[in-house]
Amino acid sequence: MMKNAIEVSDLVVVRGRQVVLPGLNASVRTGSVTGLLGPSGCGKSTLLRSIVGTQRVRSGSVSVLGLPAGCRELRSRVGYVTQAPSVYADLRVRENLAYFATLLDADGADVDRVLDEVGLSGKASHTTGELSGGERARVSLAVALLGRPELLVLDEPTVGLDPVLRRDLWALFGELARGGTTLLVSSHVMDEAARCERLLLMREGRLLADGSPEELCDRTGAPDVEGAFLALVDKEAVLA
Repeated sequence: MMKNAIEVSDLVVVRGRQVVLPGLNASVRTGSVTGLLGPSGCGKSTLLRSIVGTQRVRSGSVSVLGLPAGCRELRSRVGYVTQAPSVYADLRVRENLAYFATLLDADGADVDRVLDEVGLSGKASHTTGELSGGERARVSLAVALLGRPELLVLDEPTVGLDPVLRRDLWALFGELARGGTTLLVSSHVMDEAARCERLLLMREGRLLADGSPEELCDRTGAPDVEGAFLALVDKEAVLA
């Protein structure tokens, strides 16, 4: 088994005249739950799109499961959840999942499995467009779980969810990782950091720190990850 599921080297992304990622280097260990944390607008989504191969990059390289990001061979091996639900509003929940299961060559039992995992078995016959925002987000997550991908890239998957459901989804993420799945989960909610084995802290397109929550707190003397992030920002400002 390869040590890192994702390797990002000297990644530069420019959108319009703005340099969004000015030469970023990062890695994600195989079988881990890695949190990508930072304020809104810091470049998290751009990095995730680069990893799944949907972002045009200026230079640098991104390797995913030992292959170039976005290549055809990765389509069934990588699950991706965008911030906005990427499912059909006019289809029922089960119809959405059945459609995507056909594309992935998954069976009906897999549809039932993912419905149960995201807590939507009771909503399977509901039209997706009639669901709440949080429920539609869970349909997108269920689609990403079809076929048991080796890597899950999740962009703000818990936004708009109630605390109980957030807890249950993070428990699911942990179970998936113990089964060998690698997860990269972005968030701007610092209290979710404690649920990750490893953290990548971003600010203004750059990686501020990389380590476990405990390591980052020890390094900065902060009581929690939010305090560690602020301490790192302050240190950077002094050095600048």
